[in-house]
Amino acid sequence: MIDRVLLIDHTAALAGGEVAMARLLTAVDRSRFEPMVLLMAEGPLVPRLREEGVRVAVLPVSGELTGAGRAEAVSSPVTIIRNALHTLAIVPRLASAIRGAKADLVVANTLKSAVLTAFAAPLAGRRWVWHLHDRIAPDYLPRVLVLTMRMLARFGPRAIVANSVATRETVPGTPDRRIAVAYPGVDIPSLRTPTRSDIVPPTFGLVGRIAPTKGQVEFLHAAALLEDRLADARFRIIGDALFNDGEFAAEVRRLPDALGISERVVFTGWVSDPSGELAGLTALVHASPVPEPFGQVVVEAMLAGVPVIGTDAGGMREILDADHPIESPADGVTRTRLGLLVKPGDHRALAAAMCWMADHPTEREAMARDARASAIDRFDVRRSAEVTMDVWTRALGAPASGPGSLSLSHIEPSTRGNRETS
Repeated sequence: MIDRVLLIDHTAALAGGEVAMARLLTAVDRSRFEPMVLLMAEGPLVPRLREEGVRVAVLPVSGELTGAGRAEAVSSPVTIIRNALHTLAIVPRLASAIRGAKADLVVANTLKSAVLTAFAAPLAGRRWVWHLHDRIAPDYLPRVLVLTMRMLARFGPRAIVANSVATRETVPGTPDRRIAVAYPGVDIPSLRTPTRSDIVPPTFGLVGRIAPTKGQVEFLHAAALLEDRLADARFRIIGDALFNDGEFAAEVRRLPDALGISERVVFTGWVSDPSGELAGLTALVHASPVPEPFGQVVVEAMLAGVPVIGTDAGGMREILDADHPIESPADGVTRTRLGLLVKPGDHRALAAAMCWMADHPTEREAMARDARASAIDRFDVRRSAEVTMDVWTRALGAPASGPGSLSLSHIEPSTRGNRETS
């Protein structure tokens, strides 16, 4: 018997959670599951999924609901009430779509879709699972959302698939037996062995949508500190704003002039396939000032043989193996076998890390080789799919009396740590 799984996402933009979902569905065993996707807007995700043979439907809803940012959604009591009314209006339509798809299981792929699914799936008589791509923590989300989403995680879905241990630890109170970790994966078999040559002049790039949590401001301030130490270095910001971050992106684009480094900075705009950009970098920089749940572009860089500088927080610590440091080449910088980690928000530490990368070509390339081997071992999308499909199977087979009977034991003992309680 093939079970139908309906994945629900509020956006069709190619943001991190949506890219992770698209990659996952390429590795799902179609003899076990028939995946379908329901989106609440048109966008580039639609043709990408259809090219992979995934059935896609669009249920258009108000852009006021799907386009609102996390902070904006709870900015005032009036906004909260208005969004609640929008949600209640959508739920019957979503429940009808779930029934119409004849789904055996429903999967929420974002925070917004989880809220909607928590009402619509029970109304449609279906169980649901949450693919959690966001850290539910007050340094990442407004506090009222943290409280709401942690409560939802504890009592709503049959099971949760978190994208990192760092994400998993931000839902305290959710029983371990109901939550598993599946790192967002990449199609490893299709990879080609990268060929690298010296990058002249030294070039550092930050890839991702332009947003306050993504580190473009920190990256540019660190670049300004290198005017004398790496006078020929170049800096590339690869990506553009999504959702409602257009005003912030405009401020970021003005920053190089204010810092006096405009001739050394390039904004590429949105790039659908960053592999070409990665190939031209001395090192990829991840500079998020707050802990990120994961970092798919960092994994892509590792697989491309590109050295990585990452923020010493959140899922980045797992990716770059922060538990096994080698040395501290500068204040706020930790060297591991797989990359350099820098203190979040520390411009001087980030500048020092870029200097180290430029000054140590032999160590840098050895680091990149080890990182690639580690990424191949840990981040194969087939491994992610096996964990996820097991969660789906268990959620479908769990007794109707409650989710407490689930036993999800996919996390190795070494990754089990104390949960965040902030």
